[in-house]
Amino acid sequence: MDFLSTHNILVHIPLGAGGYDLSWIEATGTLAGLLCIWLASQEKIINYAFGLINVTLFAVIFFQIQLYASLLLQLFFLVANIYGWYAWSRQTADHQQALKIRWMGLPKALAWLVVCIVAIALMTRYINPVFAWLTAIAVEAMQAMGLAVTQPTLQPDAFPFWDACLMVLSIVAMILMTRKYVENWLIWVVINVISVMIFARQGVWAMAVEYVILTLIALNGSWLWIRSARQQGEERALSL
Repeated sequence: MDFLSTHNILVHIPLGAGGYDLSWIEATGTLAGLLCIWLASQEKIINYAFGLINVTLFAVIFFQIQLYASLLLQLFFLVANIYGWYAWSRQTADHQQALKIRWMGLPKALAWLVVCIVAIALMTRYINPVFAWLTAIAVEAMQAMGLAVTQPTLQPDAFPFWDACLMVLSIVAMILMTRKYVENWLIWVVINVISVMIFARQGVWAMAVEYVILTLIALNGSWLWIRSARQQGEERALSL
């Protein structure tokens, strides 16, 4: 299908050296991702529908450009979106949402902090062999399904520490979002700022601009969810 091909160009964007050819599939996937994040900041459960579109199309893109480890990360996000849709839709006996926006307790927050620090340290140290291993698994799985793919030649990671931060923090932020913890938005802000820095450094200006927009949405989400968590706390205090 032409729509799913990265060579089916929607528009040429005059950003950076030589500009950037934006394909239909990337444009659609990016728009779905922006809508997903915006709707999540509004606590709209439909955000997960757009999230599923986003990760599916990005998985197809990563398959075509042979970024198989990134493809596997999209599979994690696919499962997380399905679980998040289920978790957000659960209701109590009186038809109220089972999950409420709230802060994590200090012990849980410290535990997640330790997990992040350890995971980032390990991934920074082993990111190249880990991604080579994941890529090999992805290629073998696709070959078993009859797809004509070959093992790509992987270059060393350009920014191992920052790349490890993005991977670990993205997984943690997605998990916390499915549980409606306010901290997920604060982590997304950090993720998006790092992404802007890396993409600008690499001259990928279209993606840098996209992540500037995502940073603004995450900041708005942080403010909305902090306000909602405060209201939830006040309501609980009045009911006691």
